[in-house]
Amino acid sequence: MLLPAISRLLLLCIAILTQHATSTPSPYEPTFHESVNRRQDGTNQTAGRWLAAWTSMPQLTEPANLPPAPFNTSSGLVFQNTTIRQTIRVTAVSTRIRLRLSNAFGLTPLPITAVTIGKPVALSTPASPNNTGAGSPAVDVATLQTLTFSGSPNFTVPNGALVVSDAVDVDVAPGDDLSVSIYLAEGQTGGAITSHPGSRTTSWLASGDQTSSDDLSAAADAASVAHWYFISTLDAWVASPPSTSSPPGTLAIVGDSITDGRGSTTDGNDRWPDALLSRLQHSNSSTSTSPLLSRIAIANQAAGGNRVLADGLGPNALGRFDRDVLAQPGVRYAVVFEGVNDIGSAADEAGAQRAVGDALIAAYRQFGLRAHAAGLPLFGATITPFSAFNFDASLQPYSGRERETTRQRVNAFIRDSGGVFDAVVDFDAAVRDPEDETRLRTEYDSGDYLHLNPAGYRAMAEAFPVEALVQFAGGVDGYA
Repeated sequence: MLLPAISRLLLLCIAILTQHATSTPSPYEPTFHESVNRRQDGTNQTAGRWLAAWTSMPQLTEPANLPPAPFNTSSGLVFQNTTIRQTIRVTAVSTRIRLRLSNAFGLTPLPITAVTIGKPVALSTPASPNNTGAGSPAVDVATLQTLTFSGSPNFTVPNGALVVSDAVDVDVAPGDDLSVSIYLAEGQTGGAITSHPGSRTTSWLASGDQTSSDDLSAAADAASVAHWYFISTLDAWVASPPSTSSPPGTLAIVGDSITDGRGSTTDGNDRWPDALLSRLQHSNSSTSTSPLLSRIAIANQAAGGNRVLADGLGPNALGRFDRDVLAQPGVRYAVVFEGVNDIGSAADEAGAQRAVGDALIAAYRQFGLRAHAAGLPLFGATITPFSAFNFDASLQPYSGRERETTRQRVNAFIRDSGGVFDAVVDFDAAVRDPEDETRLRTEYDSGDYLHLNPAGYRAMAEAFPVEALVQFAGGVDGYA
């Protein structure tokens, strides 16, 4: 008797499934196709991706880089009832963006009250006399949009966390500037805040909610600083081209003060990654590689004083590689250009330098393993000269014969790494003095024998092997 009952049950199930398959969907019920295209991030495109179109490496703010009074109190309350206006330079073409705010180093929650984004207006000020939009306190109010976070204009970011805004429609192109205004009604307590001190870009502070103000410098207590606070990444939605042979992607650079742009012009955006972006955007249109190159965004993840092997100004590079490279959206290439601060901070004697050289080479191997596991090609950049005349440490503290021996040894490994690096960016060869390879060319030296000037940074950008970006456009595989 059990088998006929099972048979009737099976026939009933078949009838129900048949009726459902042939019925017309309710107008109030989305089809499966509609459901997968109605995305949480607000994008309906299926051919495209989010990628990092601007970044700053988050780090703990040193006391000297905390905001001035009245935006910083003796009790440790920072930015209470304060608007922070900051400009960033976009490196991708897009019609839709979202912003990431970081509380990575805060010990207390970060209560965001309001955030707007718009296009800055060039406005010459004593802090930025040759302003072209970067570092401007003024914004075109007609372009302002309020950013929301999970649908709300305010959001409390837990300590150690970040928040991603909801996407908004904004037309941007590589080289465009955007103005971000953040208002904190309550401020942040504890004195430990997240920032990027080496912005090389002027930011503006004023009391009250001035996120919709046209010019922050007009405020009675307006102040300017050359730091970024809380902003860490601008994501851009980039549509894929009709051909899948050259999809968009980001070149992420791990570096120190040379990549962070010490010696460059404040508000000038003339660091070497900036010059490289310009080169990619102005590649010869008659070549078949130019469409690919113009679709590559750049994420500058550098910080002054940063080291590979130990924390200093910011977390060590090995410790932050996952956060600053692998976790960034749309990264297709990784560049490591670090080691000078490790060499320079070790004693100028043979044993200490042998140890730091061994450790750097071992660390580079770790970068290679992690990048290749993620399918990313890893480019290694040679360490540029840092010694003064006759290794005079009174002129440049990093000067030293044993340190120079380590630099040469490490560079030899970078140039012939046995597969650790997929391409070599020979910055050393591009900027060293042809008469004395221990020193920078005089015309590229910013004056401290270590950091370059804008001409030197342009030379570095010209030395970048853009053909390798074409060669490894599809990533890497086959690594065990």
